[in-house]
Formats: sequence, C-alpha cells, structure tokens
Amino acid sequence: MRSILIKDTTREERIQIIRQSLNFCGKGSCEFCGGCSMGVGSIDKLYQPYIDGKMEISEINARSVPKTYELGGGRAD
Repeated sequence: MRSILIKDTTREERIQIIRQSLNFCGKGSCEFCGGCSMGVGSIDKLYQPYIDGKMEISEINARSVPKTYELGGGRAD
C-alpha cells in the first residue's frame, strides 16, 4: 500500500486520495448528504488542511471524533 502521508504525496495526489476516499458512499461528493452523521458540514472542507499539506488525515479524524458519548439504544429484555 502506498503512503498517504503529506511528506510522501503531492497536492494533486492528496486531492485524488480524498476524492477516492469520499467515493465509498456513492457519488464521490457529500453535497446534500447527511449519511455519515459526522456533523462537520462539508466533508470536502473537513479534509482541506490535508490537501493543503498542513495536517495529516489521522490528525483531522482524531479532531473530528466526538468528545462526549451518550449511553442509550440498549434493549429491554
């Protein structure tokens, strides 16, 4: 597997990496989508720091993880 680290990619390669990653849910665009429930607005904009070479994907993902959790959804047996 090829490295996706900023130091190993060009800006154009990072754009392609994000486009391919977003393609998993269908059309390759999150416009008008709410399916991932990430609550980050435009997912394309979420990864802009990676494309610009300022922040790794792992750092962006860690920043986007919810800080609090709610218990619920349990079954009553």
